[in-house]
Amino acid sequence: MRAHQGIAFRTAYVIARDAADAEEAVQDGFVKAYRALARFRCGAPFRPWLLQIVANEARNRRRSAGRRASLALRAAVEARPGDAVPSPEAALLGQERRAELVDAVNGLRDDERDVIACRFFLGLTEEETAQTLDVKLGTVKSRTARALERLREEVER
Repeated sequence: MRAHQGIAFRTAYVIARDAADAEEAVQDGFVKAYRALARFRCGAPFRPWLLQIVANEARNRRRSAGRRASLALRAAVEARPGDAVPSPEAALLGQERRAELVDAVNGLRDDERDVIACRFFLGLTEEETAQTLDVKLGTVKSRTARALERLREEVER
């Protein structure tokens, strides 16, 4: 549980867009995963299987709550240790650019935003994204391509 808690919370948060709902989705997802361990295929990757359960819980919470809160992508824009400290001007430009990008990502359809968040903000592979979101690999690829094209158009305006 400890090994996967961070990625499970980030996955749930990206989908539910609410910290409290994400925490509950993770807890419920872990309980459901524990109960379903007997059905887990030996030799299959564990992380995508667990994240799929958590993502389903988060999706259910998002649907039932009907929330349309903005997606906070702080984890994706945090400074990494060892990065050079930017000048105040560069920091301000970087913050403005990140805000534009977050607004553009928030403007995507839910299914496209989920794919972008899993691939680029959570760092999941295409295969893990497909399993986490319970869609086919080709669907992940096409949604990623469409979403990136929309983001390019929006940011270039």
